[in-house]
Amino acid sequence: MHSSDGKGPVKLSQFHRPPFDLNKASIPQLTPESRTCIQNLAAYRAPKSRIRYPKSRSAAVLVALFIGRMGDIYVLLSRRASHLRTYAGDTALPGGKWEPRDKSHEATARREAFEEIGLPLDYTKVPLLCVLEPFLAGNRLIVTPVVVLILDNTLRPILNQAEVASLFSHPLKSFLHSDPPFATEPEMLEMKYHTYIDYNSNTMPGKVRMHTFLTGREAGGTKPVFGLTAAILIHAASIGYGQEPDFKPFAPDQPTMEQRIAYALRHDPIFREAEVAEGIDPDKTPKPASLADPSRRRADVKRSGRRRGGRRAFRAKL
Repeated sequence: MHSSDGKGPVKLSQFHRPPFDLNKASIPQLTPESRTCIQNLAAYRAPKSRIRYPKSRSAAVLVALFIGRMGDIYVLLSRRASHLRTYAGDTALPGGKWEPRDKSHEATARREAFEEIGLPLDYTKVPLLCVLEPFLAGNRLIVTPVVVLILDNTLRPILNQAEVASLFSHPLKSFLHSDPPFATEPEMLEMKYHTYIDYNSNTMPGKVRMHTFLTGREAGGTKPVFGLTAAILIHAASIGYGQEPDFKPFAPDQPTMEQRIAYALRHDPIFREAEVAEGIDPDKTPKPASLADPSRRRADVKRSGRRRGGRRAFRAKL
């Protein structure tokens, strides 16, 4: 490609958004641990997907991080409106389905966050850190998490009351621990901060572990963080802090997320219909057994930390 003035080829790289540079960001209260976390997330590159899936069954959520007064990292969470048809009142990340105008998963996540909580579409105030691997949601959507960092703490939410009842935050690191990050109220002494159950997957044979974390706001009617949202935040925290949780995140012999997505694409009639409509042959999706690649499973924390300087110290079963 040549420039319009005919003086030579255009360097396409000049149009690419530069990677986030923490050293150029003004965050005076950042702790060393939080700095490392942000650097790890900014350096993270998800493995290239080996599966093609339909855009009409795609969605994205925004993992919006910010720095608290003591220099720790928090994630924004919303309480969905109680009158919604699906997941009413649940604690969730801002996000929603792909629309034809969206040029990327990041565009979907940012648009939805703007519509739901008024987060500005300003890449300087809210730069991208990384895009994580896709997750399979229970409503037959393939959800891609997009991790951003809110640099301007003067921003104030503008809630779309039709979709969001309230907005609050939770420490990101607390998704790696079984103990609560907050003082337990008397009426909640018998409730554990972190619990999980193993259930039979409705997408393919095998058990899947679902985690639940209290928010400390249950007495006021706020639901815990659970299911897909909890899984995404465990993964994001594991990458950022370069360590495994102090609990076992997966059920014994749990299929990887990539295998579960492949199985759904091959067998679920909703996905198959969407694939055919977009010119994708469902039967050409890799068989789940062929995706049992040990290199894409969890890495040993110490071994990976030494070899890669902690950049990808933990990779979830995705």
